[in-house]
Amino acid sequence: MNAPYAPTKTVGSPLSLPIEGMTCASCVGRVERAISKAPGVAAVSVNLATERADIQASGPIQMADLVKAVESAGYTVPAASVELAIEGMTCASCVGRVEKALKATPGVVSASVNLATERATIQGAADVSALIAAVAGAGYTARPLSDAADAGEEAAERKDAERAALKRDLIIAAALSLPVFLLEMGSHLIPGVHAMIAGTIGMQASWYLQFALTTLVLAVPGARFYKKGLPALGRLAPDMNSLVSVGTLAAYAYSLVATFAPALLPAGTVNVYYEAAAVIVTLVLLGRFLEAQAKGRTSEAIKRLVGLQAKTARVRRDGMMVEIAITEVAAGDLVEVRPGERVPVDGEVVEGESYVDESMITGEPVPVAKTSGAALVGGTVNQKGALVFRATAVGDGTMLSQIIRMVEQAQGSKLPIQALVDKVTMWFVPAVMAVAALTFLVWLVFGPSPALTFALVNAVAVLIIACPCAMGLATPTSIMVGTGRGAELGVLFRKGEALQLLKDAKVVAVDKTGTLTEGRPALTDLQIEPGMERARVLALVAAVEAKSEHPIARAIVEAAEAEGLTLPLVSAFESVTGRGVTATVDGEAVQIGSDRYMGELGLDVGVFAAAAGRMGDEGKTPLYAAIGGRLAAIIAVADPIKASTPAAIAALHGLGLKVAMITGDNRRTAAAIARQLGIDEVVAEVLPDGKVEAVRRLKGEHGRVAFVGDGINDAPALAESDVGLAVGNGTDIAIEAADVVLMSGSLKGVATAIALSRATIGNIRQNLFWAFVYNAALIPVAAGVLYPVWGVLLSPVFAAGAMAMSSVFVLGNALRLRGFRSPQGGEGDGAGRLG
Repeated sequence: MNAPYAPTKTVGSPLSLPIEGMTCASCVGRVERAISKAPGVAAVSVNLATERADIQASGPIQMADLVKAVESAGYTVPAASVELAIEGMTCASCVGRVEKALKATPGVVSASVNLATERATIQGAADVSALIAAVAGAGYTARPLSDAADAGEEAAERKDAERAALKRDLIIAAALSLPVFLLEMGSHLIPGVHAMIAGTIGMQASWYLQFALTTLVLAVPGARFYKKGLPALGRLAPDMNSLVSVGTLAAYAYSLVATFAPALLPAGTVNVYYEAAAVIVTLVLLGRFLEAQAKGRTSEAIKRLVGLQAKTARVRRDGMMVEIAITEVAAGDLVEVRPGERVPVDGEVVEGESYVDESMITGEPVPVAKTSGAALVGGTVNQKGALVFRATAVGDGTMLSQIIRMVEQAQGSKLPIQALVDKVTMWFVPAVMAVAALTFLVWLVFGPSPALTFALVNAVAVLIIACPCAMGLATPTSIMVGTGRGAELGVLFRKGEALQLLKDAKVVAVDKTGTLTEGRPALTDLQIEPGMERARVLALVAAVEAKSEHPIARAIVEAAEAEGLTLPLVSAFESVTGRGVTATVDGEAVQIGSDRYMGELGLDVGVFAAAAGRMGDEGKTPLYAAIGGRLAAIIAVADPIKASTPAAIAALHGLGLKVAMITGDNRRTAAAIARQLGIDEVVAEVLPDGKVEAVRRLKGEHGRVAFVGDGINDAPALAESDVGLAVGNGTDIAIEAADVVLMSGSLKGVATAIALSRATIGNIRQNLFWAFVYNAALIPVAAGVLYPVWGVLLSPVFAAGAMAMSSVFVLGNALRLRGFRSPQGGEGDGAGRLG
């Protein structure tokens, strides 16, 4: 289904509605105003680039009311297509009953049921759940066959068809316009052409030929402008199509009079402007075609994400392995993945071992080992081994589907910077028409002879040069490309506003555990006394610690297991409260504990004084081990700093940001880590509410704050900060509270997100500057303000070319964001880099 929307939406539930027919920024304002008047609508945001309206409900909303509102504004809501698999039909009468039930569902335009394929195809605006309920009411069972990938394909097919139609119309218009341009402009530009035409077919016959060709241009490829522009004019809601319609028809009508009733025109004003009408249509079509091509490229990130989804899956059913469509996989199914294949859905490994390339999720190129119990993510690529896994999330519940949804929501959002554009474009087209009318009157009254000719040409130039398309596309195209590029780099903007707010961050506040560090204790130091064997010491110590449930003990055991050591049997295990543990291993006494415990055993730990001092500076608490009554080793277990963290901190400093650490850990450990990493400010030993207070203080002292965290206790601070960033391997609650999700789980993503924010907003400002300055400069030129001083006038044909190119320029500039590269280490240049 290309846009799953229900016939009725309730309070607070968001609704996304596709809109067809919008061509410029004024269309956006018109659709927003129309939808906002529909009952139950609390807020609406329309995006020209995504051709979608996002609606928030304040009460029940009837889909029919929304469709009617959109159509009353002169636009359309495309009917969605749904395919259902119907079970239980046995004869033609079953087909009739199912069709009748579906057609009676609110929002259904048509329904067709096929007994042979046991499928129903439905067109309209009904929700899938309502359709399934209708089938159930008729006594049958239905399940959807469409999914997000189908939706994307259907939308892509519609856009491809539109591009094909534009290309066809452009070719027709160009072929018909070229002779008109050569006949008329050739007479003015090339000496002798005028005489050649006059001596062969004659000027009157030339005008008849131009009339015939131009009429075809306006009636066939140009009809799209008049079908939309003239009705909009009649509703007193003119848009870009209206400007083109009025401009070309004015030139065409004047030429008609000059051709067939010249006596009606004042002496000296009998001229034709067929070439202006024909070439304007051709150039505007060229601009629209190039715009459609570029807009298609802005959504390539979504296409690539959708392309990562597998189409089929091999599932165990009734003891056999069968291949089924991805949409038919159910949670709990056992799915087989062969080497080189994409994992079809999220799941948990139950058989086999392999390595899986998860770079699409984490951005990390190194494949991850997968054995029984390991989690798999749909869309990732299995490497060499075969795996069987149990499906845990399917359909819209998979991580890839959620990523696609997040990117789509961010791409369709409106930034605060768009507010100014909306205010301007609301009145832009009516203002242009008023300027054109004023231009006509001024030239008619004060212009040189032939005044009527000057008045017409300059008024048409004003109508054609004005381009609200560029203004309407300036912001949404940059957002689409920027957020899409972010998704490719593992940075998901859950809320579009974060894209604008993040660029102004002055401080990045980070949680320690799981953000700066790995989030789990690990053996970081093991220094052996001379004469002792490292492997034997670690095996004996781990054997004793295996009897304890303490996290530090678990870390030591894991380190021994990682080295493949066999742990000997332990007897006489005893915990010495507040000091350590003692046990007998292989007939030898083994004691592990603090320096005070070693002192009580009569052992001098002074030989490890230097190591103990270093560990203390690093915020680690040393433990000591004695074997057979002799001091054997000094040990430290800590939460190790992630390998990527130092470079990430350097990159943030390179972007001119202060870095603060807010943690519940003890002050000494926090200060030691801060020294190692060059962190500017430390707030330690705080509970979740203390983190919120720390964020507020930082905001008051420095300005905008971005907070990075991964745990449940980080959710309040994420919400309190100006922009919250959650690492992707964190908890669901933290991710839900965040504005940006870093899929890699690495702090490097923060620098990428901030640099991308700066690059995107900078790109938007460039686009807006071009769009506004273009209109501010060229509309007066088209009106003829330079004529009294320099004798310069702007031909309507050149005006059409400039108008088409302005939109193409804005789109081309937005597409530069596809070359954005993340700042590496400390090399960030303050705005990322465009390549």
